[in-house]
Amino acid sequence: MTDAFSVIPASVLRNLSDKLYEKRKNAALEVEGIVKQLAVAGDHDRITAVINLLITEFTYSQQANHRKGGLIGLAAATVGLTGEAALHLEQIVLPVLNSFSDQDSRVRYYACEALYNIAKVVREDSIIFFNQIFDALCKLSADSDANVQSAAHLLDRLVKDIVTFLVGWITVLDSVPEFDMLGFLPDFLDGLFNMLSDSSHEIRQQADSALSEFLQEIKNSPSVDYGRMAEILVQRAASQDEFTRLTAITWINEFVKLGGDQLVLYYANILGAILPCISDKEEKIRVVARETNEKLRSIKADPAEGFEVGAILTIARRQLSSEWEATRIEALHWISTLLERHRMQVLSSLGDIFDALLKALSDPSDEWVNPFSYAGVSYGCPFEKALAEKVVLLVLEVHACIAEDPPHFRQLLVFLVHNFRIDISLLAKRGALIICRLCVLLDPERVYRELSTILEGESDLHFASILVQTLNLILLASSELSEVRDLLKNSLVNLAGKDLFVSLYASWCHSPMAIISLCLLAQVFVALSDHVYCAWQTYQHASAVIQSLVEEDINVKFLVQLDKLIRLLETPIFAYLRLQLLEPGRYIWLLKALYGLLMLLPQQSAAFKILQTRLKTVPSYSFNGEQVRQTSSGNPYQIIHHVPSGSQISEDEDGIQDGANSHNGINFASRLQQFEQMQRQHRMHTKVQALSRNSSTTSSSKEVQGPEEPPDPASWDMSGPPSRSRRGSGQLPL
Repeated sequence: MTDAFSVIPASVLRNLSDKLYEKRKNAALEVEGIVKQLAVAGDHDRITAVINLLITEFTYSQQANHRKGGLIGLAAATVGLTGEAALHLEQIVLPVLNSFSDQDSRVRYYACEALYNIAKVVREDSIIFFNQIFDALCKLSADSDANVQSAAHLLDRLVKDIVTFLVGWITVLDSVPEFDMLGFLPDFLDGLFNMLSDSSHEIRQQADSALSEFLQEIKNSPSVDYGRMAEILVQRAASQDEFTRLTAITWINEFVKLGGDQLVLYYANILGAILPCISDKEEKIRVVARETNEKLRSIKADPAEGFEVGAILTIARRQLSSEWEATRIEALHWISTLLERHRMQVLSSLGDIFDALLKALSDPSDEWVNPFSYAGVSYGCPFEKALAEKVVLLVLEVHACIAEDPPHFRQLLVFLVHNFRIDISLLAKRGALIICRLCVLLDPERVYRELSTILEGESDLHFASILVQTLNLILLASSELSEVRDLLKNSLVNLAGKDLFVSLYASWCHSPMAIISLCLLAQVFVALSDHVYCAWQTYQHASAVIQSLVEEDINVKFLVQLDKLIRLLETPIFAYLRLQLLEPGRYIWLLKALYGLLMLLPQQSAAFKILQTRLKTVPSYSFNGEQVRQTSSGNPYQIIHHVPSGSQISEDEDGIQDGANSHNGINFASRLQQFEQMQRQHRMHTKVQALSRNSSTTSSSKEVQGPEEPPDPASWDMSGPPSRSRRGSGQLPL
């Protein structure tokens, strides 16, 4: 700084900060002469010192007149430097640009004047500051001071002339055969893209024309440096300007087509630019982005050649949280593709994406269909073609692909149950869809066994009950679970069926209605002799479960679940059960179980009327000659089996011996104890929660609330707890 003061006389510095414009102008001319002499002498150190003095002591001063003098002084120094101004351009221009936001309108005016004079000297060298100048001009064009606006317009015209001149020269040089402009294209490609968003139509047009010519040359050139330009294009694909985005994504599209193998190192960056453009508001951009994405995914790159699977996964994971569904879908397609081609590499990075994939199950997309309706006409999981591309379904496909390995299979279901627990709305909204789809993609029996094992040890009893009810409803209503239902129907004669029954029973104990439903599914003909059959094992157990229920068990939620079951009994899935009612003598325990359910329902409820109407249709005789008769002991459940020889075998309720308690390894007495013990735990859990809520209203702990139950039938009489002794008009056939 001392050198600068020794170079510039004190009188010049004093006049440079004078309030009179003429004195400041004359002082600036003195500065111009001094800098010119230093430039001729090649003393750039002192030139730098002079510029620093003008910046620190004047341009950044607290006094407005000093700032004005500093600006005119910097312009004068640039004029004095002439052809060597480019060496000090960044040092000079940045303080001037900073002055465009000065609070004093006169300072802003002089900043426009200073930059105008600087640009006249350096011409095309000022293009490196094009973005900053453009932003400043956008603001100054709406300045509150008319003089500042006028000065900004003059500067704007000069910048446009310079830009037009520069693009023109690039085009001219490109047309000269001796000049290989493609080799220099990476150096000025970013500048050309800058011009695409210029306010001047002429500049935009010239830049677009130049870029089109270069792209055509690239197509015809045997050797192009795609890498350096790809980095620029990736940045420009995220531009706020629509035309710039379209041009950038078009170039990327051509690059992928022409030099796909040469862009291996840039695949992740290119994908990061393409995926957001797939959801662009402009259709042309969306079309080109989709085409580019498909082309890029079709290239089978090898990690040995530099293809980074982890980098692609990182981009895909990031885009899973995109606000646009189309982008999320394509991100999932990429994960699926990588799993197919590079499974081991993906599984090694699974920890980085697994949480994001689970969160994607709560995707905000609302365009999906309920998998089945328990009260409607359709049942099963109608995954129509229109839903094939939806995010949730794709997430499940990716999860299923990962879960092909046994450790990941259990991990998936454990994490899934965990997500249902912490986000109960996910279970209420999409639980059926998720579970049903996983059963389609994976082995349904395996899925249900694993979920049952997980729920058997679930500490949150309320949540376990809700999830079991969901699983049970899917089991009863979904066509995709037909094989599981068929296996359960053979529980008493098939070891695999028995094993599944016992496996599900352990967790189904969380819900009385689930246990009853399971028993109704597991009905079976068991041959006691050549001509004698009975199917009382599971039906008797269902009846025993119903009889074991106490007042606390029969609450509104239980009745809602019972309502669902009664309606499901009228669907085709339970046609076999309704047909069994044609032989009341053979299926007396089924009748007793159904009448038990009827006694639990409020008489005015729709479910009561449905079941009562069905039971009224039960014939008082059996088509195969079996009769149900009242014995002298008053036991209405004595069963008479007719055999062709004319002999009869009579078994009353108490004479069934051990067959009812244990068959094919299923100890039903033990199962009943297991159920009753679990229900006692639920009742205790409910009481503890009630006491906790009543004892402290300021407790910070929050209970997980269950999903909203369907509204109770309007006609239900809830004036008092339903009594098990209450009977409808329908009676046991005698």
